[in-house]
Amino acid sequence: GLAVNAGGAALAWAATRHLGKQWALQARVLDGHELVTSGPYAYVRHPIYTAMLLMMVGTGLVVSTWEHLAVALPLFLAGTALRTRLEERLLRDTFGERFEAYRRTAGWLLPPPASPRS
Repeated sequence: GLAVNAGGAALAWAATRHLGKQWALQARVLDGHELVTSGPYAYVRHPIYTAMLLMMVGTGLVVSTWEHLAVALPLFLAGTALRTRLEERLLRDTFGERFEAYRRTAGWLLPPPASPRS
């Protein structure tokens, strides 16, 4: 549990570092806003939420029960789905096809499965 939590914290740090001044609690687009696709964003579109999920699971493993995690996980995922849908609409409206192309290559909260080699 502690290792999962530490991994989540490291991912959150890396993701916010890559966003730089663009990071905010409320989704918004700034003048000169860029679509960040580097670092953890090369693999997942919402690494901060992935980090939050890891920290929730890690903390749950240390101080809670599987039953509590079984309740918390779907609630977290439902809330995250709502929030990320709004964020992605904002990015789609701002970056258009560039965001759609990125969305096809980066997973939502987990990296997409590796493509089989020919």
